[in-house]
Amino acid sequence: QMQLVESGGALVQAGGSLRLSCAASGRTFSSYNMGWFRQAPGKEREFVAAINRSGGSTYYADSVKGRFTISRDNAKNTVYLQMNTLKPEDTAVYYCAASSTTIGANPGAYAYWGQGTQVTVSS
Repeated sequence: QMQLVESGGALVQAGGSLRLSCAASGRTFSSYNMGWFRQAPGKEREFVAAINRSGGSTYYADSVKGRFTISRDNAKNTVYLQMNTLKPEDTAVYYCAASSTTIGANPGAYAYWGQGTQVTVSS
């Protein structure tokens, strides 16, 4: 089992920034592709960003491209999501997830999930 714990969610004004962190334990972190997803009230969970095992490749949803940056520190077993120029539509619970197989936008590819952290962007 891999345990994932997100942190860093907060209430922020539109145009502001936040950095989310996801600390992993229980498995070899560097063996997993990592992703961030989000779910707003009444909506399905959607892909935000993903990063491969080494950190050399990253992928983003069109809605966050140019504003969000995913990164990882394998020495610290942590993946990050830097969010800039936040918009009210970014309001959601943000989840990190780990996949030992593929990388991408399909939630089904991720075997392990954190409990989520709330991000609220006020207008």
